[in-house]
Amino acid sequence: MNLAICLLCIILVPLATAGLALIHQGLGRSRSAAHAMLATLCALSVTAIVFVLIGFSWAGYPSGLAHAVQLAGKHWDWLGAEPFFAAGLRSSLLQSPYAALVLALQIFAVGLASLIPISAGSDRWRLASICASSALLAALFFPLFTHWVWGSGWLAQLTPLFGLPSFIDTGGAGVIQVIGGLTALSVAWILGPRQGKYSDQVAAAIPGHNIVLVLFGCILALIGWIGLDSAASMLFYGISAVQVVVIAINVMLSAAGGCLAAVCITQLRYHKPDASLSANGWIAGLVAGSAGAGLLSPLATIFIGIVAGTLVTFLVEALELRLFIDDPGGAISVHLGAGLWGLVAFGIFGPATGSRSALLLAQLIGIATLLGVMLPLIHISHLLLNKLVRFRVDKDGDWQGMDIRELGAGAYPEFLVHADEFVPR
Repeated sequence: MNLAICLLCIILVPLATAGLALIHQGLGRSRSAAHAMLATLCALSVTAIVFVLIGFSWAGYPSGLAHAVQLAGKHWDWLGAEPFFAAGLRSSLLQSPYAALVLALQIFAVGLASLIPISAGSDRWRLASICASSALLAALFFPLFTHWVWGSGWLAQLTPLFGLPSFIDTGGAGVIQVIGGLTALSVAWILGPRQGKYSDQVAAAIPGHNIVLVLFGCILALIGWIGLDSAASMLFYGISAVQVVVIAINVMLSAAGGCLAAVCITQLRYHKPDASLSANGWIAGLVAGSAGAGLLSPLATIFIGIVAGTLVTFLVEALELRLFIDDPGGAISVHLGAGLWGLVAFGIFGPATGSRSALLLAQLIGIATLLGVMLPLIHISHLLLNKLVRFRVDKDGDWQGMDIRELGAGAYPEFLVHADEFVPR
């Protein structure tokens, strides 16, 4: 029963990637829509192959093989040690399908994480460098933090190490969303803004070209998120199949809270609700709710979603107008900002067997690891990668659009795509 439901949940996860792909290309320019969708397929393809060949060995799984060191008299499990090329998978299937289920989920999870930076690099990130960055994500960044949290690594063993509760991330708010968000932040820093985005230190509005696809993508993402949170909770935290119903309820409530908060905030601030920010609020609610999934009460989940939806509306503005970071799809605000909030929120509202402060401290240790270890590792690696595979398209490509420049044909050949007035020729 549990096996069948877990497998069904894993099969639903690609709908989350489909949803994010539609959101990202819809919030970009029409002249780069086909490029964004092809980049999605390429990122999914690269991450799947690289993760099976290399990443799964280092990500590992609970009770699997691992590299560990003795430091200050403590046992620090820091990296998986499974065979490369998933070589031990066939023999393990004869004993238990658990490892295969973990691999199946993680293939889709790392693919989902790889889509997040594509949104931040929309309209200017070259396809070759997207593939290279995705390979690096699947081979190093994702497996490393995944092992620490989902593979019985040191963040999952804070009790014997420090006497604290384990760092909890039942649905991948940190493992998938924050890692993807940190990668998006690094990519946006390296690429810089699109031509015409900032003139005389004033941000020009570059609206998305298809908000209908963006909103449809939100519905697809909801279904995929139910599968993602449920499968991860069952595989890594022992949540039973019966509790999947609770997870489905909480996923819907977190998305609803995020969306309605964004609708209300934009109505109050701009006198009309903003569709793109409301869509981002919906996804932000899903992201924040992933940290606790089925372990939180419905009331707490609603509140977490509301805060996430409110937070993302202000983060998008702060990044664009104050920090001059051009993020066309709002990926940094949605996945990094809301993901960090979700991890903190679990420390505040999650079930605590000991003191509440100890649970919150454990979550903060995980967040400090993300910001203090993973962000420098990701950004330095990307700076080096940019020397080998240039990230940014040339100026002509910025003007023509990524479809014509890199693919040789536009996504909408039967329509005349007019040049933006704010982009100089």
